Amino acid sequence: MPLITLTTDFGVRDWFVGTMKGVILGIQPRATVVDITHEIPAGDVRGGAFALAASWHFFPKGTVHVVVVDPGVGSARKAIAVQTAKAVFIGPDNGVLSCALARKKVTAIHALENEAYFLLPVSRTFHGRDVFAPVAAHLSRGVPIRRLGPALKEFVRLDWPGPQKQRGGIVGQVVYIDRFGNAITNLEGGLLRGWERAACKVYARGRLVCPLKTFYQGVAPKTPVALVGSGGFLEIALNGGSAAKTLGLRIGTRVVLRAD
Repeated sequence: MPLITLTTDFGVRDWFVGTMKGVILGIQPRATVVDITHEIPAGDVRGGAFALAASWHFFPKGTVHVVVVDPGVGSARKAIAVQTAKAVFIGPDNGVLSCALARKKVTAIHALENEAYFLLPVSRTFHGRDVFAPVAAHLSRGVPIRRLGPALKEFVRLDWPGPQKQRGGIVGQVVYIDRFGNAITNLEGGLLRGWERAACKVYARGRLVCPLKTFYQGVAPKTPVALVGSGGFLEIALNGGSAAKTLGLRIGTRVVLRAD
Protein backbone atom coordinates (compact mmCIF):
# COMPACT_ATOMS: atom_id res chain seq x y z
CA MET A 1 0.00 0.00 0.00
CA PRO A 2 1.50 3.39 -0.99
CA LEU A 3 2.54 5.43 2.05
CA ILE A 4 2.98 9.22 2.04
CA THR A 5 3.93 11.34 5.06
CA LEU A 6 3.29 15.05 5.55
CA THR A 7 5.33 17.46 7.67
CA THR A 8 4.33 21.12 7.52
CA ASP A 9 4.05 24.39 9.41
CA PHE A 10 0.41 24.78 8.34
CA GLY A 11 -1.25 23.89 11.66
CA VAL A 12 -4.66 22.23 11.62
CA ARG A 13 -6.96 25.24 12.00
CA ASP A 14 -7.19 25.98 8.28
CA TRP A 15 -7.97 23.90 5.22
CA PHE A 16 -4.40 23.57 3.93
CA VAL A 17 -3.51 20.08 5.18
CA GLY A 18 -6.91 18.62 4.32
CA THR A 19 -6.68 20.04 0.80
CA MET A 20 -3.25 18.45 0.27
CA LYS A 21 -4.70 15.10 1.31
CA GLY A 22 -7.60 15.56 -1.09
CA VAL A 23 -5.20 16.17 -3.96
CA ILE A 24 -3.15 13.10 -3.06
CA LEU A 25 -6.16 10.82 -2.80
CA GLY A 26 -7.63 12.17 -6.04
CA ILE A 27 -4.54 10.93 -7.86
CA GLN A 28 -3.70 7.89 -5.73
CA PRO A 29 -6.85 6.62 -3.94
CA ARG A 30 -4.92 3.70 -2.44
CA ALA A 31 -2.49 5.91 -0.58
CA THR A 32 -2.21 5.96 3.19
CA VAL A 33 -1.34 9.50 4.27
CA VAL A 34 0.39 9.85 7.65
CA ASP A 35 0.76 13.18 9.45
CA ILE A 36 4.18 13.47 11.08
CA THR A 37 3.38 16.98 12.32
CA HIS A 38 1.76 20.20 11.15
CA GLU A 39 2.83 22.21 14.17
CA ILE A 40 6.30 23.30 13.09
CA PRO A 41 6.58 27.02 13.97
CA ALA A 42 5.77 29.11 10.91
CA GLY A 43 8.75 29.33 8.59
CA ASP A 44 11.04 27.38 10.93
CA VAL A 45 13.08 25.45 8.36
CA ARG A 46 15.42 24.04 11.01
CA GLY A 47 12.48 22.82 13.08
CA GLY A 48 10.98 21.06 10.07
CA ALA A 49 14.34 19.55 9.20
CA PHE A 50 14.77 18.19 12.71
CA ALA A 51 11.24 16.74 12.87
CA LEU A 52 11.75 14.89 9.59
CA ALA A 53 15.20 13.63 10.59
CA ALA A 54 13.85 12.31 13.89
CA SER A 55 10.96 10.40 12.33
CA TRP A 56 11.42 9.29 8.73
CA HIS A 57 13.53 6.17 9.36
CA PHE A 58 10.69 4.54 11.32
CA PHE A 59 8.64 4.20 8.12
CA PRO A 60 8.74 1.29 5.66
CA LYS A 61 10.93 1.21 2.60
CA GLY A 62 9.36 3.06 -0.32
CA THR A 63 7.63 5.74 1.74
CA VAL A 64 7.33 9.18 0.12
CA HIS A 65 8.02 11.98 2.61
CA VAL A 66 6.60 15.43 1.83
CA VAL A 67 7.88 18.42 3.80
CA VAL A 68 6.41 21.88 3.36
CA VAL A 69 8.10 24.50 5.49
CA ASP A 70 8.53 27.00 2.73
CA PRO A 71 8.93 30.70 3.55
CA GLY A 72 10.34 31.19 0.01
CA VAL A 73 7.26 29.84 -1.78
CA GLY A 74 6.73 31.60 -5.10
CA SER A 75 10.35 32.77 -5.29
CA ALA A 76 13.23 31.43 -7.37
CA ARG A 77 13.95 28.62 -4.88
CA LYS A 78 13.71 25.18 -6.47
CA ALA A 79 11.26 22.43 -5.61
CA ILE A 80 12.99 19.04 -5.52
CA ALA A 81 12.60 15.30 -5.07
CA VAL A 82 15.49 13.31 -3.61
CA GLN A 83 15.67 9.51 -3.79
CA THR A 84 17.60 7.22 -1.47
CA ALA A 85 17.66 3.45 -1.18
CA LYS A 86 14.83 3.54 1.37
CA ALA A 87 12.63 6.55 0.61
CA VAL A 88 11.85 9.58 -1.52
CA PHE A 89 11.86 13.09 -0.04
CA ILE A 90 9.94 15.98 -1.58
CA GLY A 91 10.02 19.63 -0.60
CA PRO A 92 11.44 23.07 -1.22
CA ASP A 93 15.19 23.23 -1.77
CA ASN A 94 15.81 25.39 1.29
CA GLY A 95 17.61 22.87 3.49
CA VAL A 96 14.52 21.35 5.08
CA LEU A 97 15.38 17.91 3.66
CA SER A 98 19.08 18.05 4.44
CA CYS A 99 19.16 16.71 8.02
CA ALA A 100 17.22 13.59 7.09
CA LEU A 101 19.58 13.05 4.17
CA ALA A 102 22.79 13.62 6.11
CA ARG A 103 25.14 10.65 5.72
CA LYS A 104 22.60 8.89 3.46
CA LYS A 105 23.47 7.64 -0.01
CA VAL A 106 21.45 9.72 -2.46
CA THR A 107 20.68 7.95 -5.74
CA ALA A 108 18.88 10.77 -7.58
CA ILE A 109 17.97 14.44 -7.21
CA HIS A 110 15.50 16.08 -9.60
CA ALA A 111 14.00 19.53 -9.84
CA LEU A 112 10.19 19.52 -9.97
CA GLU A 113 9.53 21.24 -13.29
CA ASN A 114 7.31 18.91 -15.32
CA GLU A 115 3.87 20.48 -15.03
CA ALA A 116 2.26 17.25 -16.24
CA TYR A 117 2.53 16.14 -12.60
CA PHE A 118 1.27 19.40 -11.03
CA LEU A 119 -2.20 20.63 -10.16
CA LEU A 120 -2.80 23.47 -12.59
CA PRO A 121 -2.87 26.41 -12.42
CA VAL A 122 -0.10 26.51 -9.81
CA SER A 123 -0.67 29.05 -7.05
CA ARG A 124 2.34 31.18 -6.13
CA THR A 125 1.48 30.76 -2.43
CA PHE A 126 0.41 27.09 -2.07
CA HIS A 127 2.94 24.75 -3.65
CA GLY A 128 2.05 22.18 -1.00
CA ARG A 129 -1.27 21.67 -2.76
CA ASP A 130 -0.28 22.31 -6.38
CA VAL A 131 3.25 20.86 -6.62
CA PHE A 132 4.38 18.73 -3.69
CA ALA A 133 1.14 16.81 -3.02
CA PRO A 134 0.44 15.79 -6.65
CA VAL A 135 4.09 14.90 -7.27
CA ALA A 136 4.07 12.65 -4.19
CA ALA A 137 0.90 10.95 -5.40
CA HIS A 138 2.30 10.35 -8.89
CA LEU A 139 5.52 8.92 -7.45
CA SER A 140 3.50 6.56 -5.27
CA ARG A 141 1.75 5.37 -8.45
CA GLY A 142 5.13 4.38 -9.90
CA VAL A 143 6.08 7.43 -11.98
CA PRO A 144 9.91 7.41 -12.26
CA ILE A 145 11.60 10.31 -10.49
CA ARG A 146 13.49 11.22 -13.69
CA ARG A 147 10.23 12.33 -15.33
CA LEU A 148 9.69 15.10 -12.80
CA GLY A 149 12.36 17.42 -14.19
CA PRO A 150 16.07 17.84 -14.80
CA ALA A 151 18.61 16.02 -12.67
CA LEU A 152 20.56 18.03 -10.09
CA LYS A 153 23.92 17.32 -8.55
CA GLU A 154 23.26 18.82 -5.13
CA PHE A 155 20.64 20.23 -2.81
CA VAL A 156 20.76 23.01 -0.22
CA ARG A 157 22.16 21.91 3.12
CA LEU A 158 21.51 23.70 6.39
CA ASP A 159 24.46 25.02 8.32
CA TRP A 160 23.59 22.69 11.17
CA PRO A 161 25.60 23.17 14.38
CA GLY A 162 27.77 20.22 15.31
CA PRO A 163 28.93 19.23 18.79
CA GLN A 164 32.40 20.35 19.75
CA LYS A 165 34.72 18.35 21.98
CA GLN A 166 36.83 20.25 24.44
CA ARG A 167 39.10 19.21 27.24
CA GLY A 168 36.99 17.32 29.73
CA GLY A 169 33.68 17.92 28.00
CA ILE A 170 31.42 18.21 24.98
CA VAL A 171 29.78 21.48 23.92
CA GLY A 172 26.45 21.59 22.09
CA GLN A 173 23.35 23.73 21.83
CA VAL A 174 19.57 23.51 21.87
CA VAL A 175 18.23 22.87 18.36
CA TYR A 176 14.55 22.05 18.98
CA ILE A 177 11.93 22.59 21.68
CA ASP A 178 8.98 20.18 21.75
CA ARG A 179 5.42 20.85 22.94
CA PHE A 180 6.28 19.66 26.46
CA GLY A 181 8.98 22.32 26.72
CA ASN A 182 11.81 19.80 26.51
CA ALA A 183 14.90 21.41 24.95
CA ILE A 184 16.50 18.92 22.56
CA THR A 185 20.18 19.44 21.80
CA ASN A 186 22.51 18.42 18.99
CA LEU A 187 24.40 16.03 21.30
CA GLU A 188 23.71 12.51 20.05
CA GLY A 189 23.31 9.77 22.63
CA GLY A 190 26.29 7.87 21.21
CA LEU A 191 28.57 10.69 22.32
CA LEU A 192 27.54 10.11 25.93
CA ARG A 193 28.96 6.61 26.35
CA GLY A 194 31.18 6.61 29.39
CA TRP A 195 29.63 9.82 30.74
CA GLU A 196 27.15 8.15 33.06
CA ARG A 197 28.39 10.17 36.04
CA ALA A 198 28.66 13.44 34.19
CA ALA A 199 26.70 16.61 34.86
CA CYS A 200 25.16 18.75 32.14
CA LYS A 201 25.70 22.49 32.37
CA VAL A 202 23.13 24.65 30.62
CA TYR A 203 24.13 28.25 29.98
CA ALA A 204 20.83 30.11 30.13
CA ARG A 205 20.30 32.93 32.62
CA GLY A 206 23.70 32.12 34.04
CA ARG A 207 24.76 28.53 34.63
CA LEU A 208 22.38 25.73 35.51
CA VAL A 209 23.66 22.27 36.38
CA CYS A 210 21.41 19.31 35.58
CA PRO A 211 22.11 15.74 36.62
CA LEU A 212 22.34 13.21 33.80
CA LYS A 213 19.62 10.57 34.29
CA THR A 214 17.82 7.96 32.19
CA PHE A 215 14.19 9.08 32.70
CA TYR A 216 12.22 12.24 33.51
CA GLN A 217 11.28 11.27 37.05
CA GLY A 218 14.85 10.43 37.95
CA VAL A 219 14.82 13.75 39.82
CA ALA A 220 12.40 15.42 42.22
CA PRO A 221 9.31 17.23 40.83
CA LYS A 222 9.97 20.62 39.19
CA THR A 223 13.68 19.79 39.02
CA PRO A 224 15.68 20.04 35.77
CA VAL A 225 17.22 16.89 34.35
CA ALA A 226 19.34 15.96 31.32
CA LEU A 227 18.65 12.68 29.52
CA VAL A 228 18.78 11.02 26.12
CA GLY A 229 15.28 11.25 24.65
CA SER A 230 13.45 9.00 22.21
CA GLY A 231 15.02 10.77 19.23
CA GLY A 232 18.48 9.77 20.42
CA PHE A 233 19.63 13.25 21.45
CA LEU A 234 20.42 14.74 24.83
CA GLU A 235 17.57 16.92 26.03
CA ILE A 236 16.99 19.21 28.98
CA ALA A 237 13.68 18.60 30.71
CA LEU A 238 11.85 19.62 33.86
CA ASN A 239 10.12 16.87 35.82
CA GLY A 240 6.46 17.87 35.64
CA GLY A 241 6.91 21.14 33.76
CA SER A 242 8.30 23.04 30.79
CA ALA A 243 12.07 23.38 30.86
CA ALA A 244 11.99 25.97 28.09
CA LYS A 245 9.54 28.24 29.89
CA THR A 246 10.83 27.77 33.42
CA LEU A 247 14.54 27.88 32.65
CA GLY A 248 14.48 30.38 29.79
CA LEU A 249 15.81 27.93 27.21
CA ARG A 250 15.63 28.74 23.51
CA ILE A 251 17.10 27.62 20.20
CA GLY A 252 20.85 28.18 20.41
CA THR A 253 21.18 27.95 24.21
CA ARG A 254 24.66 26.61 24.97
CA VAL A 255 24.90 23.22 26.67
CA VAL A 256 28.09 21.67 28.03
CA LEU A 257 28.42 18.07 29.18
CA ARG A 258 31.30 17.85 31.63
CA ALA A 259 32.49 15.28 34.12
CA ASP A 260 33.16 17.51 37.16
